[in-house]
Amino acid sequence: MNTDQWGIDGKYVDAGGEIRTVSSQAIDRIRQTMGKPPDPEAFFYDAPVRVVRQGMRITLPEPADLRLEDGSVVVVTDHLPDTVPIGYHDLIAASGHHSPVRLIVTPGRCHLPVGLRTWGWNAQVYAARSRTSWGIGDLADLRRLARWSQDLGAGMVLVNPLDAPLPVVPQEASPYSPSSRRFLNPMYLRVEDMPGAAFLGKDLQRLVTAGHALNQDRHIDRDQVFKLKQQAFQLLWSRFTGNPEFDAFRAEGGRTLNEFAVFCVLTENHGTNWRRWPAAFRNPASEEVLRFAKTHQDRVRFHEWLQWQLHDQLLAASRYIPLMHDLPIGFSSDGADAWVWQDLIAQGMTVGAPPDLYNTEGQDWGLPPFVPHKLRKAAYKPFIQTIRSALRFGGGLRIDHVMGLFRLWWVPDSAKASEGAYVRYPVDELLAILEVESERAKAVIVGEDLGTVEPGVREKLSGHNVLSYRVFWFEEEAPSSYPEKALAAVTTHDLPTLAGVWTGADFTTQQSLGLNPDQHASERFRDKLLQTTGLEADADVTQAITKTIEQLADAPSAIVMAMMEAVCVVSERPNMPSAAGKYPNWSLALPLPLEDIEASEHPRRLAGILNLRKVKPPSAS
Repeated sequence: MNTDQWGIDGKYVDAGGEIRTVSSQAIDRIRQTMGKPPDPEAFFYDAPVRVVRQGMRITLPEPADLRLEDGSVVVVTDHLPDTVPIGYHDLIAASGHHSPVRLIVTPGRCHLPVGLRTWGWNAQVYAARSRTSWGIGDLADLRRLARWSQDLGAGMVLVNPLDAPLPVVPQEASPYSPSSRRFLNPMYLRVEDMPGAAFLGKDLQRLVTAGHALNQDRHIDRDQVFKLKQQAFQLLWSRFTGNPEFDAFRAEGGRTLNEFAVFCVLTENHGTNWRRWPAAFRNPASEEVLRFAKTHQDRVRFHEWLQWQLHDQLLAASRYIPLMHDLPIGFSSDGADAWVWQDLIAQGMTVGAPPDLYNTEGQDWGLPPFVPHKLRKAAYKPFIQTIRSALRFGGGLRIDHVMGLFRLWWVPDSAKASEGAYVRYPVDELLAILEVESERAKAVIVGEDLGTVEPGVREKLSGHNVLSYRVFWFEEEAPSSYPEKALAAVTTHDLPTLAGVWTGADFTTQQSLGLNPDQHASERFRDKLLQTTGLEADADVTQAITKTIEQLADAPSAIVMAMMEAVCVVSERPNMPSAAGKYPNWSLALPLPLEDIEASEHPRRLAGILNLRKVKPPSAS
């Protein structure tokens, strides 16, 4: 609505359907941050990127060389051939008067198996501990969870973001504020499964004993886990003599892997805010950074080695059942991705959401956005790298706040969350990249489309085979009326659990924290459960969970997910928004170890219900 040259909307429709006008101050600050608006594209070769659906014949204004992704070159005259493969290619005008155009050839839709109808568990990996964990769920625990889920008949496991935080203490608890979305968190490594661990003897056993002792407390002490595992990693690294597979991993990772590792070492030496480092180290391409990397070569290789170990352990965990990974909306302004891509992000801006019915003051997530036209001029390399990394071991991807492909709510520094504005993004080009990467990985894409969703967004996403995210708490209709192109769930990590609503524990917790909870919303959720289950108000909570999952199983949606909190009858939610410092956000383990969960009757009963989902006649994808 009323979008300017920079892609800023002067007006927007809020969650209540009211038209809101953005302040001129917010618009001015966003324009200043963006700098010069994108140049107009009067000629075909003026565009840095063009999207073509595979098989389409596109007329060209002048001959060009088409450099395909595999390095081969095709001379084209008046039109593109309809045999150009899916992927990213370059058009170079024969006249030499124009910059190359990145040609994205898309299949037109994301991968979606015809007639897909499956179910799975939604697990916070850090919370899913076994008796052999070191105080936090790890990739060996995920492997065990995946194998157990497969045995129960599940078709997928949805996990929280496993992305890398800053490599120092205090460790960031939120998986949605990573240092990098392209690399993994070493805290998820199972030390005993790493090569050489069997030869460490008493040196390792001391750390193993201390790690196991951390399982006695449901509260996850990330800092202590980090310190113990870092000691173990250093012991293993000091005995590492090399491996051809590690050399191949480093070669494949190339500059991207090396930059991340160098950033980690710089952070260890100069602190967690790269904008306050010595000036010479703030630029990833500076000669001083190159010299630093050579001087600290052993430590740089150490961080590359950790990523290699994570690669192997996550690969092992993904062999039993497809994993659906979760992609955060952004990354920390202090992190590796922000350092590497600092010229493409909007300094002094963060993303969030305008006020809505559940967040009347709006939301500020503290993550910096990409400047749309700068990202486009870079041929979307950061976006491609991010999606490809997220899909490397995944059979699916859940995109947090998928509306960010269309527009993002920018909040200027020091402004209230409500004092921002929507900035538009080139959604067709971003969707084309998503389609290419989804097809290559054979991965299903889910878009978390909760909150303020403008008209036409869900329809457009569905047309591109991006599944909607339907949450029982918010839907007016019964699950049997949910769309087929959807992932159906009862709740999310930010919302009350089934047990929390049924017992009233969630509302009581909010009151005790002084959060001024919405009593009407709490009562509405409880009434919805009563109506859905048909149970008496004093019925057992396990029975209420079972009855609700029975209803959810009726959804015709492609995927149905049940949270591990329902499996374990947990009343606490993983994250309590607005309760930072008052509530153990992202830091509560499940009350039972995986060994006891596997032996329990309740999860087998839920799995039996979900396995009875009727298979409907396949429809065209």
